[in-house]
Amino acid sequence: MLASSLYVFPDPIQADPDQQGLICIGADLTPETLYQAYSQGLFPWFSEGEPICWWSPEPRCIIRPADFKPSKSLLRNMKTKNYHITINYAFERVIRSCALPRQYADETWISEDIIQGYCALFEAGYAYSIEVWDAEEQLIGGLYGVTIGQGCFGESMFSTATDVSKMAFYALMLIGIEHRLEWIDCQLVNDHLMSLGACTLSRQDYLNSLQDVVKRPAIDWKKYQEGVFLTRSIALTAGLNKE
Repeated sequence: MLASSLYVFPDPIQADPDQQGLICIGADLTPETLYQAYSQGLFPWFSEGEPICWWSPEPRCIIRPADFKPSKSLLRNMKTKNYHITINYAFERVIRSCALPRQYADETWISEDIIQGYCALFEAGYAYSIEVWDAEEQLIGGLYGVTIGQGCFGESMFSTATDVSKMAFYALMLIGIEHRLEWIDCQLVNDHLMSLGACTLSRQDYLNSLQDVVKRPAIDWKKYQEGVFLTRSIALTAGLNKE
């Protein structure tokens, strides 16, 4: 159990009546502060060299795990590629891969301070990662996020091969279905997430739901991190039994 944070975050509704999303600036990125922030519906988002900014957007983007419908092309790719998935096996490698520049952007918001803060949160048991590996044991994709009770908060994903980040995302949805999670937090609305089945909640509805889910028994991540999951098996389980 983490100690109390040195900082007290304001109520997002009262601090941001104009619904701009930015709640406060400052604090730090220790596990205690990150835990407190996510428990209150806030997350950090800022560029390197800037002060830490804490956000609670209106509306909030979420996905209900059962609403994610993997495409036939995704399932077929999972079936034909000799890939496998692990859980919580290479958290730091995943977050550092997510921090690398993308084709569409030269900069990344995942600074070294962010990396160190979330790695410490992972060591404390409040973060997770999903990794996808190829046949040569090369890390080719994955995602990471924060976990508190049955609150599951997605942060970032990366991919170096077709559909690989979607494979990790699908694995996360299956974990969500197994644990009957009400939603997985996607934070900010974007077209890609909406195409995967995401939707929006008002900030007030999200915060009301959040207070319930973070108090529920925690997800048992250990049961997953002890195994290796073949993408082919996941595809067959989903019902794609023919080419």
